[in-house]
Amino acid sequence: MIINRLGSVKSIRAPASYFTGTVWQDPIIETPAPAMTRAVKVSFEPAARTAWHTHPLGQTLHILSGVGLVQVWGGPVREVRAGDTVYFAPQEKHWHGAAREIAMVHLAIQEAKDGRHVDWMEHVTDEQYLIAPTA
Repeated sequence: MIINRLGSVKSIRAPASYFTGTVWQDPIIETPAPAMTRAVKVSFEPAARTAWHTHPLGQTLHILSGVGLVQVWGGPVREVRAGDTVYFAPQEKHWHGAAREIAMVHLAIQEAKDGRHVDWMEHVTDEQYLIAPTA
């Protein structure tokens, strides 16, 4: 059994190389081998977002609070809200972040393949981010 006590793991300011705006990451668990799961609580200030990226074994997001935006490459920008769950398939290029004027917090869960959880790509441009979302 592993118990991570509140405060035993510090919040991390997400790097500007992979995020636009202010984003905080609170690691929840990275399971020891042979398991491969990582879970992180991610807090996005309004208009903050990830860069485009993929996950070798996919990613699940569960929206804990606020309003967010998600998009897969070539698809529409979609709005998500607290209580929604989003799954991105393995290697599906995507981004996610907060709405323009409302913060968003989500739980991100993904597994590693060959030690990799994520492959980062280019930043989401303001033009891409400002596309009106669909429900």
